Amino acid sequence: MPTSFTHTLCALEADRPAWATAGFLIGGLLLGGTVYWATQVEVRLYEASQAARLEVDRSVYAVASPLAGRVMKSHLSISQQVREGEVLVELNCAAEQLEIREQEARQQALRIEIDALQTQIASESAARGQERQAAGVGKEQTRAQARQAEIAAGQAEDEERRMRQLRAEGLVAEQTYQSVKANALALRAAAQAQAIAVDHAGEEQGTRDSDRASKIRSLESQIAGLTAQIPEVDAVMARLRFEIERRVVRAPVAGRVGEAATLRPGAVVKEGEKLGAIIPAGNMRAVAEFPPQSAMGRIRPGQPAQLRLDGFPWIVYGSVPAHVERVASEVRDGSVRVELAIDRGLRTSIPLQHGLPGGVEIEVERTTPWELVQRHVGRRSSELRTREVQ
Repeated sequence: MPTSFTHTLCALEADRPAWATAGFLIGGLLLGGTVYWATQVEVRLYEASQAARLEVDRSVYAVASPLAGRVMKSHLSISQQVREGEVLVELNCAAEQLEIREQEARQQALRIEIDALQTQIASESAARGQERQAAGVGKEQTRAQARQAEIAAGQAEDEERRMRQLRAEGLVAEQTYQSVKANALALRAAAQAQAIAVDHAGEEQGTRDSDRASKIRSLESQIAGLTAQIPEVDAVMARLRFEIERRVVRAPVAGRVGEAATLRPGAVVKEGEKLGAIIPAGNMRAVAEFPPQSAMGRIRPGQPAQLRLDGFPWIVYGSVPAHVERVASEVRDGSVRVELAIDRGLRTSIPLQHGLPGGVEIEVERTTPWELVQRHVGRRSSELRTREVQ
């Protein structure tokens, strides 16, 4: 019996086709390769966005009209290189300029009037000094005349006393004595009159000096009032110049004009109306918008990315390598902003410039197919449980 069974097996082995054995071997290899690929080989997962564009890493400055007005001159043109503070648009400011001329004329008139009053004060002061000097000389003359009159009156009185004694002794006639007495009285009255004249001259000079001083103070008060108006005029002109400067639109930063409105002389612009945009010099970066579920927790700084620009087919021009630099933590307008830095040392025939649109792919993870299957099964299970609960 054993010998017969062995012969039977050998007969069966001889009858089995060769392709069956090869099929078993190939199937085993495929199954082993599949298991190895599913559990050991890593695949790359990407998050893609078609809402991407190139930007400079500095803010683009919008040029807006600060006031409503009529355009007088426009120096805005696309791709124009401008310096910081360069005049771009001039609005009509004729009314303010006319008012400045009026204020300048008013200021000039005030200064002329002040100069005239100062000249008048100088004249009054000079006249006051001359009057004081003349009054001093006149007062000395009056005092000298008063002293002379006092001496003459004293002598006449001495003569009258001597004649009175002589009359008492009968040596001088009464008429002679009366004549001497009258002369003495007259000279005394003249001396008193001269003394009064001295006092009166001092009072007159004091009155004239007081009048001059009062007039000078009045002139100084007028000058003070006029002088106080000059700062007011200066303030008005400063305000008008500020209003004129507000009607001059200047470049807020040096750079290239990336956008410019069509402005012709006579055109009317509204307050806050955008007139253009200036792109400052800087390094290029890519900015992309991702859905929150794709970006939150998945896209992180440092992850590699590839940027493909519209208008430059990637098959011909290739893609631009980049990496994630910053990721917004808040959702804005339904998307999350992701900023990517262009890799240094890049050599490409694509002219990288601000505003070029395109798409971006960011490598967010490396994992095995088996892990992906597990995630998919887990996600489907969660969805089924959620539906059952609902």
